[in-house]
Amino acid sequence: MPDVVLDASAILADMYDEPGGGVARAARRTAATSAVNYCEVLTDLIEMGSTPGDAADIVDRIGYELMEADQSRAAEAAALHVETRRRGVSLGDRFCLALARELRVPVLTADRRWKDLDLGVEVRLIR
Repeated sequence: MPDVVLDASAILADMYDEPGGGVARAARRTAATSAVNYCEVLTDLIEMGSTPGDAADIVDRIGYELMEADQSRAAEAAALHVETRRRGVSLGDRFCLALARELRVPVLTADRRWKDLDLGVEVRLIR
């Protein structure tokens, strides 16, 4: 069972060795991420010039647990829209937060706006 959920910003900070990346890196083996956030990371790598196959290989080697974006998680992410719509929380963000809430574990992110959210999820900023 994962003990933390990583959002795309935390994974990218780890991959690009950005500030806070070490925090995300230290959590790799016990972390999970949503398939939606996985897609965000793949998209970033593809935009930076990787082929889709190479991007998937890079991300898969990181070693966190990939969690499905199933019907229940989609419904929870949609429900979070009501609580977050005026805060600029994206669909990927809501999947991440929904997964952390479901698993009852903290979420690691670089997104400072999350710290003010009161959603029953512990938000840990990586920088």
